[in-house]
Amino acid sequence: MMLGMSIPHDPPRERFEGYYATLKAPWDIGRPQRPFVEAGDAIHGRVLDSGCGTGDLALWLASRGCAVTGVDFLEKPLAVARKKAQDRGLDANFLQMDALATGELPERFDAVTDCGLFHTFDDTSRAAYVAALAKLLEPGARVFVLCFSTDEPGAHGPRRVSEQELRAAFAKGWEIEKIEPSRFEVVPGIPGADFSLGGAKAWFATIRRA
Repeated sequence: MMLGMSIPHDPPRERFEGYYATLKAPWDIGRPQRPFVEAGDAIHGRVLDSGCGTGDLALWLASRGCAVTGVDFLEKPLAVARKKAQDRGLDANFLQMDALATGELPERFDAVTDCGLFHTFDDTSRAAYVAALAKLLEPGARVFVLCFSTDEPGAHGPRRVSEQELRAAFAKGWEIEKIEPSRFEVVPGIPGADFSLGGAKAWFATIRRA
């Protein structure tokens, strides 16, 4: 998962590489975020975990019988994810690729999980990402998105997303089933990653492909 933490004058790729190099990525909490666990029964079949990071959500889904493909644009967290899969005896496929290119994958999916990726995109990339998701999903398939909310105070960290922005991004060809206030847990004690007590305020959205 990728929170898109903001560090001035630090290009995004170098920023994420820096976090993983120090083993102090704020979003890498060692387990799936709670909203996905609570929604687990609705996530099944062939699942794409978009922005999978070190694979905790992807491997949790695999342990529940899902056929999981995780994608991330950095190789280092993917190597960690593959090692976790091997150590746990779980079968999951991890690919290094840009999330905006996932529409080129030949496989189609029953669900996409997005834990902290959607809010990293600017407006243009956001539209391209949603278009890629549309190519991946059969009608009736769902996207599950956890992203920072505009209710989270301050301007540090990732871009905040309003409920209206979420609805607008998925306005054509999608049905918004649910958008609920949620929380995004981060590793405590990392400079620049201090958010609301109990976890950064977030949205958890369930969106169905029409």
